[in-house]
Amino acid sequence: MIERYHERHPLGTKARLAMDLALYTGLRRSDICRIGPQHISNGVMTIRAKKGGEIVEIVLPVLEPLRQSIAASKVGNLAFVVTEYGKPFTVAGFGNWFADRCNEAKVDGRAHGLRKAAATFAADNGATTHELNAIFGWSGLQQAELYTRAANRRKAALAKTHLMMPDHMRNTNTRTHDDGTGNSAESAKKSTA
Repeated sequence: MIERYHERHPLGTKARLAMDLALYTGLRRSDICRIGPQHISNGVMTIRAKKGGEIVEIVLPVLEPLRQSIAASKVGNLAFVVTEYGKPFTVAGFGNWFADRCNEAKVDGRAHGLRKAAATFAADNGATTHELNAIFGWSGLQQAELYTRAANRRKAALAKTHLMMPDHMRNTNTRTHDDGTGNSAESAKKSTA
């Protein structure tokens, strides 16, 4: 999905910047509508994010793909992504506009899905529940644990499924590849002959 969107909306377009802001910050739509140049200093983005009545300060490094996207794009003075009139989007307006950009790219995604994707990527790459809370501005552990449990479950299954085989059938030359396929003990014998 991300690759198809990037093909349709190349670096330097407002649509690409919107996706990159969502994907590389994990911010909510409401915060993407507000984030602008004033929130970045020395390569670090700081924003006071709002959810309900709670305000949480989120501090993130500006990742290189996002830095490149910001540098290549025409941005607003107070918000990076602005309407055709140069004004910050409303939350609903941004959501509708981004949905239209997804439709143009023939992808089913929406802005909130990118927040979920970012959390999944972070958990799959080893982020802890506390690190996810810091990145995404969550309080409590419940939300972060959804992602870390899923990532740990995938890692455990990939690493230990071979244990379902009886000892006499396991072969030290049997390997599972990244695509989920493996070398059977029979093919491993043939390859050494």
